[in-house]
Amino acid sequence: MTSSHSSRALTTGAVALATAGLMTVGLGAASAHVSVAPTSTTEDGYAQLTFSVPNESETAGTNKLEVQLPTEQPFTSVRIKPVEGWTAEVVTGALPEPVTTADGATLSEAPLSVVWTAEEGAEISQQEYQTFSISVGRLPEAGSTVLLPTTQSYTDGEVSAWTQETVEGEEEPEKPAPSFVTTTAAEGEDAHGSHGAEETDATDEAVDTEQAGSTTDAAADTGSTSAVGWAGLAAGLLGLAAGVTALVRTRRRA
Repeated sequence: MTSSHSSRALTTGAVALATAGLMTVGLGAASAHVSVAPTSTTEDGYAQLTFSVPNESETAGTNKLEVQLPTEQPFTSVRIKPVEGWTAEVVTGALPEPVTTADGATLSEAPLSVVWTAEEGAEISQQEYQTFSISVGRLPEAGSTVLLPTTQSYTDGEVSAWTQETVEGEEEPEKPAPSFVTTTAAEGEDAHGSHGAEETDATDEAVDTEQAGSTTDAAADTGSTSAVGWAGLAAGLLGLAAGVTALVRTRRRA
């Protein structure tokens, strides 16, 4: 092989290595955040909220997750979907201020948080993630942002606080809190119908979604994808294509 061919081969190798690095960075940024995916965003309705929790530590496992629930427009119903190897608790307590519901009732207490704790051996390990689901209602009025600050604890005592609010039009914070926007207004009397029926529908939809398997996981991961992550992945793919093309040309000339 001539020196020219050697130079081209080295260049091709460098492109491939750079591409791998870009893809690694892109995918890491896309999957690092704790995120939430709702099955519904209709005001005054019920929804399953699925939290996708990746393990970020290289040396420890995730053994606890605590999600803070809204207090200005609190949920009046919270149910937990069991996760094998984890115990869960809905913590109920006094609200900072009494809240009047759409039905005219005054609430002084409500569910304040949900806490999941791993049994020994069930922790989320390196290169793993877990999903945790709750059925909640009723959702606040259309246009409201439901902020769900979350803390993720590790077996070595470290804690990641996902509590920063994401502001539209501004750069995403380093530790964004899981959140979603109630986007759909209620329609007519049917939207304010039977409490039990609405919640059952939300739970049934949750079961159907979980049975879909990879579809649910894709939706949860999509919620955690950042623009930076996808940009890095796109750049990586383009670089890989360029590297393969250069390698093929080099071999043909050789």
